[in-house]
Formats: sequence, structure tokens, C-alpha cells
Amino acid sequence: MSTVNPAGNAGLNTGTDAPVHHTRRLSTETKAAFKTSEFFAYLAAVVAVLIASMVVGDDDGHADYFRADKAWLYVVVLSVGYMISRGLAKSGSRDPYDESR
Repeated sequence: MSTVNPAGNAGLNTGTDAPVHHTRRLSTETKAAFKTSEFFAYLAAVVAVLIASMVVGDDDGHADYFRADKAWLYVVVLSVGYMISRGLAKSGSRDPYDESR
């Protein structure tokens, strides 16, 4: 007694004649980085640090208290903090987006 599979799905035995459907994820659980409010807060903080560094100068015989090297150090610290916050946001998602074709 041999059976013939009329659908031609050799090796795919589901026990029923119903077609096999696979769910497909279309999005991740976290937003893209540029769509978040923390990204805009980060950009505003970087611009504020750079403007403050440009405005504070050595006028009236005073020393320059906020030099460019200190400003760029603060920008690097802000960048590292932003990357850590995005990493924590991504690690909080339950499963990563994986589109296998």
C-alpha cells in the first residue's frame, strides 16, 4: 500500500492536507535609533556643548575655561552614554529581528 502526495510536497508531512504557513516578522520590537526622543536629546546636548565651547572664550584677559579639547571630550562622553542607552534598549527586546530567506 503506497500513498501518493498530490501536492507534490515530498518530505513535508504535516498529517493534514492543509497548507503549511510560516509567520514572518516584519518589524523589530525597538524603534530605529533616529526615531527615538533620546536621539534628539543627544543631538541637542552635543550642539549645546559645542556652542558653549565656542561662546566661552578668553575675552577681557581671562583664560579660556572651556577649550575645544574639553568640549570634544564631553561630546565623546555623551556619545558613549547614548550608545550604552541604545544597547540597553536593544537588549531589553525579547528576540532579535532575523529575516532568513
